[in-house]
Amino acid sequence: MFELRQVSVGYDGSPILRNVAFAAQSGQITTLVGTNGCGKTTLLKTIARQLPLLEGDIELNGRSIRAYDRKEYARAAAFMPQVRNIPEITVRGLVSHGRFPYLGLSRQMTAKDREAVRQAMEATGVQQWADRDLRELSGGERQRVYLAMALAQGGDAILLDEPTTYLDVSAQFELLELLRTLAAQGKAVIVVLHDLAQALQYSDRVAVLGDGRLIAFDTPQHLFEQKILDSVFNVTLCRAPEGTYYLKR
Repeated sequence: MFELRQVSVGYDGSPILRNVAFAAQSGQITTLVGTNGCGKTTLLKTIARQLPLLEGDIELNGRSIRAYDRKEYARAAAFMPQVRNIPEITVRGLVSHGRFPYLGLSRQMTAKDREAVRQAMEATGVQQWADRDLRELSGGERQRVYLAMALAQGGDAILLDEPTTYLDVSAQFELLELLRTLAAQGKAVIVVLHDLAQALQYSDRVAVLGDGRLIAFDTPQHLFEQKILDSVFNVTLCRAPEGTYYLKR
């Protein structure tokens, strides 16, 4: 799905990360982790074409992301940023925004567009709030609505920047379980997470970033066994008998 080839990313021509190379596959959750300021969000935004590549290339389905026009890329990959305004709009209205890359000059939705919106709301469990004002919902409920908008956008990939931030623990796990379901349906999910235990629990592959480079890219089990995250974050990662991960100082 996504292939990063010796990618360097940063701002104003100054790299934060250099020579990053890994592949994020369809049907898997690939998580970016690292200490604050290491470049996780910068890398994700570059994959999402919110920032320009400094060096290297990123391919989506064997084609450089530079070769896609704006609408074409939006149809292929949806991006959920961490910080967003909360507009005065109904849930159905916001989810419908996901169909904008498909609309013509009239901006009129077709029956196909409306069906895509309905299916996205059903898949994320937000259909019961369809006519409610987005501002009336809790943080966890709003995240589900934004995810529904991303699903309505279609495509095979969803990129999410710290989607569990500001959510209570129950809402965090609900969202992560939903991402697992989407991956199981064949989506390529790339997500930035701060919680290491959650990253290990829900990811198929983890990219560990730090010191201006990709430190490791591997399965959660291998990273745990090699104690790579312990070294990078100066913590002790443990695994309970039932397979869940937790941290000790």
